[in-house]
Amino acid sequence: MPQLAEARTRLLDGGHLKLLTFNLQVGIQTSAYHHYLTRSWQHFLPHPKRLQRLNMIGEVLGRFDIVGLQEADGGSFRSSHINQVEYLATHAGFPHHFQQLNRNLGRIAQHSNGLLSRLTPSGIEEHRLPGTLPGRGAIHVRYGEGPDALHLFVAHLALSHRGRVRQLDYLSEIIRPLRHVVVMGDLNCTPDQLHGHERFRASLPLHPVRPPLSYPSWQPRRALDHILLSDSLQADEVRVLEHLFSDHLPIAVDVRLPDACLTSCLAAGRQTSERRRH
Repeated sequence: MPQLAEARTRLLDGGHLKLLTFNLQVGIQTSAYHHYLTRSWQHFLPHPKRLQRLNMIGEVLGRFDIVGLQEADGGSFRSSHINQVEYLATHAGFPHHFQQLNRNLGRIAQHSNGLLSRLTPSGIEEHRLPGTLPGRGAIHVRYGEGPDALHLFVAHLALSHRGRVRQLDYLSEIIRPLRHVVVMGDLNCTPDQLHGHERFRASLPLHPVRPPLSYPSWQPRRALDHILLSDSLQADEVRVLEHLFSDHLPIAVDVRLPDACLTSCLAAGRQTSERRRH
């Protein structure tokens, strides 16, 4: 995969971390509202071109350091029994990946969040988010140790306002004592709705303030996909990527880490590599 190698820069080059969040929609191609009806069968049945789409998506994802995925399938009949998180990690050359199964419909569907990472995680926790309907979750990844560790959350929040409020309350309690934080994912709410949640706004300053429009992908009108940073982190570039089949557009941010956080992340990676050698 030479194109991927050429597109990549050295990991943490200049203290920068390239982040991407993407609602995959299980690899279903959507480019008009009527496709929600005419292609709804693809949520339950396999499609012959889905693997080809995953390969094309993987070529794009491989240019980033950490990718958060939502609406991935963990390996069921509709995805031809392919764990899409694992497949994309392998195809795009990520040494670390994690799948969070949020809604288990057995052989029919395995609704999941996913993490792809070139940086070595020091710890990963799963959170089942509260809500009337079960099936929403968040992945909490820690890079490094101590107060200068980087904490990254990949989340997919509820469609209902009441459910999102409870879920943002839940995340706020986890985030509040942390110093260097990234929250990214399909949060199913606009920037104004996020700013209107006092507890979440108090735990995270919510910048970039105005993320790019990401939904629907063929004619973006709403900013539902977010990469939110703590005050200690600086976003050098925020951008939306071109249409990658899903009904959401991928959102990318280049983040500059403070020196202490960068040192902690790199030290954790070296320690993990040394433990594996021994």
